[in-house]
Amino acid sequence: MKTHAALLKPSLIFCFMLYVSGCATNPVTGRKQVVLMSESQELALGKEADPQIMAYFGAYGDPALQQFINEKGQEMVKVSHRSKLTYEFKIVDAPVVNAFATPGYVYFTRGILAHFNNEAEFAGVLGHEIGHITARHAVIQQRNAMLGQLGMIAGVILVPELSQFMEPLSAGMQLALMSFGRDAERQSDELGVEYSSRIGYDASEMAGFFETLARQGKAAGGEEIPEFLSTHPSPEERNVTVAKLAQEWKSKLGHNNFKVNRDSYLKRIEGLVVGEDPRQGFVENNTFYHPVLKFQFPTPAGWGLLNTPQQVQMAPSDGSALMMLTLAGKGSLEDAANGLLQQYNLTLVESKKESINGLNSVLLVADQKQEQGTIRLVAALIKHEDLVYNLMGITSLTNFPNYQSTFLSTMRDFRRLTDSEKLNRKPDVIRIKTVPQTMSAQAAFEHFGIPKARLEELAIMNGVALNDRIEQGTLIKVIGK
Repeated sequence: MKTHAALLKPSLIFCFMLYVSGCATNPVTGRKQVVLMSESQELALGKEADPQIMAYFGAYGDPALQQFINEKGQEMVKVSHRSKLTYEFKIVDAPVVNAFATPGYVYFTRGILAHFNNEAEFAGVLGHEIGHITARHAVIQQRNAMLGQLGMIAGVILVPELSQFMEPLSAGMQLALMSFGRDAERQSDELGVEYSSRIGYDASEMAGFFETLARQGKAAGGEEIPEFLSTHPSPEERNVTVAKLAQEWKSKLGHNNFKVNRDSYLKRIEGLVVGEDPRQGFVENNTFYHPVLKFQFPTPAGWGLLNTPQQVQMAPSDGSALMMLTLAGKGSLEDAANGLLQQYNLTLVESKKESINGLNSVLLVADQKQEQGTIRLVAALIKHEDLVYNLMGITSLTNFPNYQSTFLSTMRDFRRLTDSEKLNRKPDVIRIKTVPQTMSAQAAFEHFGIPKARLEELAIMNGVALNDRIEQGTLIKVIGK
């Protein structure tokens, strides 16, 4: 998708025809461009999206790492093209390797922080994301694309009739989840080099990090690439471009004293959680376990699953049905049932009290009339440790007989979690170790007890090949508890 405005001369007639509020000057290029919103409207989108993003992902609780990211972010803002804006920098509790921005806000997942190997790599991506904001890419994207509402669960796109049952996304949240085109990504790469160089980092390190991401994508699924690279130029192209731009900025700034800061960064991420955090819920052998809330239930075989702090969502590959677990609160089962009917404008078909594995519950069936046909919902409202859980199955009335047994078997196997091993499951975390003598990366990982199945994962995370020579005294990342 083309992301830059066509170079058209400003025209009041043209602006009127596009129903825009004005033709603005891009802060980075200095060129006139047609946009759909003012700066205040742009910033309002970011402010609206932020609480939804944080509720969706959750905040990652590491005050020292958060302080470091904020300090570097604010330092970089001062040298950016929009230094007078208010920016916030946040770490979200997600294992995926990604960084993204909305107007005024930059987000890093803990997954991407685990894959940086020095401060310079982090600074390059930080500058890249600030570049999306300074070049107003979100505004241009909003002009070039209609904002659609799609329900997505692990690659599953729900049929439109069911998407309404998922939490609706604001316009700002949708902009956060949009991908930018390659032209915008190239421009943000350029800005990432500029901004990171201006605050004293060696921007050439940025290219090596993109190679790490490309390797991670191939290891994860062959042709699959990380979300952060999905619309970006190829790593090969970026290596050449970033190296050239970094050298140009070194010449412009007139010195060669640029920081990498490898050891200091590695020490900062000691203890960082990697992969799924079982304390937030995890799936094993087609069963979902939540150690903190102490419950479990089976997941339908072959269905995609998305676990967020707000809800667990499950759907078959064709998107023709949806199951969701949400927390209804601390009220009575009857209040929860009435609230559900009102929330989705449902007509009650039947309702009955039922004991589910010793837990009091209300099981109800209800319909929702739509222009496309009738949607049928079955819900189990279950009381567990003073909280009411709402486990719903939703599909069309026509498809309901095909999914009814799946819905009910999942609901009727909701139960207390008592398995001590599941209750006490600990997450994997990064441990920083010193290589005792010169050896290959593989030998170093094996020395610290990394199993064979995880050697390549650790090599990618450390930005090395398994046969690379690691010098004595070098710090490396390993995985521990």
